[in-house]
Amino acid sequence: MSIEWIITMVINNWPLFLRGAGMTLLISIIGTIIGAIIGLLAGVIRTIPTPERKVKRVLLKIVNIILSVYIEFFRGTPMIVQAMVIFYGSAMAFGVDMDRTAAAILIVSINTGAYMAEIVRGGVISVDKGQFESAQAIGMNHVQTMLHVVLPQVIRNILPATGNQFIINIKDTSVLNVIGVTELYFQTKTVAGMSFKYFEPFFVACILYFVMTFTVTLILRYFERKLDGPENYSMIGQPAQVALTNTKES
Repeated sequence: MSIEWIITMVINNWPLFLRGAGMTLLISIIGTIIGAIIGLLAGVIRTIPTPERKVKRVLLKIVNIILSVYIEFFRGTPMIVQAMVIFYGSAMAFGVDMDRTAAAILIVSINTGAYMAEIVRGGVISVDKGQFESAQAIGMNHVQTMLHVVLPQVIRNILPATGNQFIINIKDTSVLNVIGVTELYFQTKTVAGMSFKYFEPFFVACILYFVMTFTVTLILRYFERKLDGPENYSMIGQPAQVALTNTKES
């Protein structure tokens, strides 16, 4: 492997690498945001207590069955297969000519939503039941309890898992080249095909994927520290000097 050749290749083909990395980030960011919203709604719905009225109980059961089928199907099948079915299958079966980028965002979104639904459901279940009971005791309904008591805790608890899903999406966009999406892997194959060299272009792609995922990891850790708050703090009404002394003694 020649370092000079790699530098020359990057200089000559940097627009392709940059365009591919930009498309990868675009699909990953939008897909993760939409998927998180889908997962949040699905996760909250699946934790709704069983209503007393029969009509609501039956309706909730039907919705839960639909969500369960959606979650299990998209968690149990590879994204590359989903991409082929959604993009080419919809065109052949229903005559729907989808834009490749829009199809890629749709595929990543619904795939992420299936995983995020279980992550959110687990986060809701992890909240102590006493908090639900306390909220109901002061007159809150399920929606109010979720918005004001449960979800603020759930969002903090699932932030690492959400970030991990974002990183997975950055890497998994590479499978979308099967539907012709010009993301980083697709552009790297183009460079390799023009130069008839494969090791060097894909080595550069590895570096770019690592830079993107590592940067996302650092940003998420920063937000986690911000949400956790300062390590040293004083109680309301406690003098700052006393609090500082207690901190030093401990």
